[in-house]
Amino acid sequence: MVDLSVAIGEVTLANPIMPGSGTFADGMDRVIDLDRLGALVSKTITPDVREGNPQPRVTEYRDAMLCSIGIPSKGPEHYVDEVVPFYRNFRPPLVCSISASTAAAFGELAARVSVDGVAVIEANISCPNLEQDGRAFAMEEAATRSAIAAIKAASDRPIWAKLTPNVGDITLIARAAATGGADALVVANALLGMAIDTESFRPKLGNLMGGLTGPAVKPVILRMVYQCAQAVDLPIIGCGGIATCEDVVEYLLAGASAVQVGTASFRHPSTMTRLLDELPAWCERKGIARVADLTGAMIADVAEPEREAAV
Repeated sequence: MVDLSVAIGEVTLANPIMPGSGTFADGMDRVIDLDRLGALVSKTITPDVREGNPQPRVTEYRDAMLCSIGIPSKGPEHYVDEVVPFYRNFRPPLVCSISASTAAAFGELAARVSVDGVAVIEANISCPNLEQDGRAFAMEEAATRSAIAAIKAASDRPIWAKLTPNVGDITLIARAAATGGADALVVANALLGMAIDTESFRPKLGNLMGGLTGPAVKPVILRMVYQCAQAVDLPIIGCGGIATCEDVVEYLLAGASAVQVGTASFRHPSTMTRLLDELPAWCERKGIARVADLTGAMIADVAEPEREAAV
């Protein structure tokens, strides 16, 4: 039997499959067995109640989705009183995703949600930083470091820093998150994009720009996972375009210890449990006894193709 367990720092997961924040909610328990997942990642919450961005919020492509949801949130009180008790009914650890507009607000929110039932805090530092003219925290080294440090000082929970791919060199941000005290990295959030309706000449999203996710972004995020794994000595959770067992394996080989599945679950809500059925079979076929052994196991040198012998 294949050992699917993986360690993300001090947190041991039964397997490497979990949802991406914002693509998962309590209604999923009517579709799949939540106890099969490695972890449960709840939707990002903010310190205040938010309605989110104006409609329309989503436009689709063949291999991707462009969305601008705007992190609608009912706030930390609702989260602690209503959301956490629901997830206590399940075995996998609960990962609470948080977002805030200042480093201090990140710390305050982390303290409020560090309650019984919350195992990990995922810092969504792809959000605008009011102290840096609205640039995302994870686009600036100093802002990244200060946000993670504020959370670390306010909570005794492990901190996973969710990075943005919208940077020139993601390894600089990865190092800043590590310096700030992150226990793991989630690589990465959505790529910034936009779409225009050629009939009306208007943007297809109410907020003009949005985040591109789905299979089309996987090569970009996979490259970033590899680069971060080379740059820092932290566990990495790969997130971007995962829909097949082979996608999971690619991320592990590139250096991830686990993965988050998002867009694929919108199309097929049972995607995560299907991957959990397929991954052991893949490992058995390849003679892999422990899925954790796949992390960083890519053979970096590419063999030259055999030349045909001269006739």
